Amino acid sequence: MLAYKTIAVFTNESARFQGKLLHEAILHYVRGLKIGARCIVYRGTAGCYENGDVASNKIEVLSFDMPVQIQIVLPAAEADRVIQNVSAMLTDGIVSVQSLDVVCHHTRKSLLPKQLHVRDVMTRQPKTVTRDTAASETARLLLSANFHAVPVVDPEGRPIGIITQGDLIERAGMPVRLGLLDELGQPGLSTTLNALGGKWAGDIMTQPIVTVSQDQLLVEAVDTMLAKNLKRLPVVDASGRLVGMLARYDLLHAMTREAPDWKGLRARSISVRDVRWVRDVMQRDVYSVSPATTVDEILKGLSTHEVQRVAVVDAAGIFLGLVFDRDLLRAFSGEHPGFWAYLVGIFSGQGVKTVADRVRATTAADVMRRDVVTIREDAGLDEAVQLMTTHKIKRLPVLDEAGRFKGMISRDAVLRTVFTTCGPEPPW
Repeated sequence: MLAYKTIAVFTNESARFQGKLLHEAILHYVRGLKIGARCIVYRGTAGCYENGDVASNKIEVLSFDMPVQIQIVLPAAEADRVIQNVSAMLTDGIVSVQSLDVVCHHTRKSLLPKQLHVRDVMTRQPKTVTRDTAASETARLLLSANFHAVPVVDPEGRPIGIITQGDLIERAGMPVRLGLLDELGQPGLSTTLNALGGKWAGDIMTQPIVTVSQDQLLVEAVDTMLAKNLKRLPVVDASGRLVGMLARYDLLHAMTREAPDWKGLRARSISVRDVRWVRDVMQRDVYSVSPATTVDEILKGLSTHEVQRVAVVDAAGIFLGLVFDRDLLRAFSGEHPGFWAYLVGIFSGQGVKTVADRVRATTAADVMRRDVVTIREDAGLDEAVQLMTTHKIKRLPVLDEAGRFKGMISRDAVLRTVFTTCGPEPPW
C-alpha cells in the first residue's frame, strides 16, 4: 500500500483568493507543485451555511453561492506543506484531512498540457522588417538577435512574408550561414554584408506566409509546423496583425516550465506510462571523425553532410568532443581572409581557394570542443528537453553507459515524437 492523504476543502462559489475564485486558485496552486497530486472540484446542488444561508437549485428559488468541495489526493509526505498553504488561501470554509491507503497510482507522461494556447508560449513583440528594408540591414538585424528569421509586415502590421538565413543565402547571395558570418569580425563582416546591396526584403522574402492565431491550441500550431516542416510561425490576432512568433525553442521552454518532476514521481512509487527514451528518438549513423582527421577533410565532410558540427570519436568509439564549423574560423582567425575564402569556396560549391598548409596539417584533436553537454541513450526525453533549453543547444550527442558515441538527438526529433498521436488504449 502507498501512504496518501486526502485534503478536502468545503467552501462556496463566492470564495475568493487574491481576486480569483478560490477553487481556481487552488487548482492553479496544486498544478504548479508538479508533484504526484490530483485535484477535483465538485459543485453541490444545495447546501446551508453557519450563518443560516441556504443555497438551492430549485427553479422557484434563485440559486446563489452554491456549495463547492475541493479534494486533493497526494502522497502523505507532501501533505503538510499543502495543508498549510491551502489553509492560508481560505477565507470562508473548512479544511479537513484523511489518511488514504492507495493500492496503485498510474499516470501518463506528457511533456505539454493539452490546454495550452499559442499565446501562452509565443515570443511577444518580435522584431520585424518592411518590404523596403535592405537585405544587408535584415542580415544585420538577425546577427544582432538570438533568432534566424524575421517577419516582413505591411504598414498595418500584418505579416506578408518571412526572411530566413536560407533566403539570405539563396536569394540575396550571402556566402554562408549567419553563425559563420558572426565570427568574421570587422571589417570583413561589413564588406560581406555591403555586397548584399541592391536587394530588398520584398525581393528575397518567402511568401505566401503561413501564420497561426494566438487563440489556437498549441498542439494544432505544432501540427502545422511539423506538417509543413517549419521551424517557426508568425502569430496573429483576430485582425491579422502580428503579435508574436512561435519557434521550436519556445516549445522546448514551455515543456521545461510545464512538466512535473517525473523522476520525483517515480521515486514516490508512481507508475509513469508512455515514457519516451532518447534511444528511441535519436538519429543513428551520424557523421563522425577520428582525432587525426584534418581540418581540410572535416570541412568537406560538413559540406557534404550539410551539418554544422561533427563528433570526434576514438578507435573504440568513445566520444571525445565536437568540432563546430564556427570554431574553425576562430582557430584560424589569424589567417583571414585566406581561410575565409577557402571556407566560402567549400560551402558555396564554387571551388576551393588556396590557403595555408596549416589547414591540412591541423587535426580534429587540435580544434575540437571537449567540454560538451551530452546525454545518455537511456535518459528520458524530458531530460533532453531540459538540457537543450538550459544550454540553448539544438542537438545533443548521445552516449551509452561506457561513453561510446551512439548518435545525435535534435529539437525537431523531440517535437515530432512529443506531438505524435498516441495509439489505442491498452485493454487493462
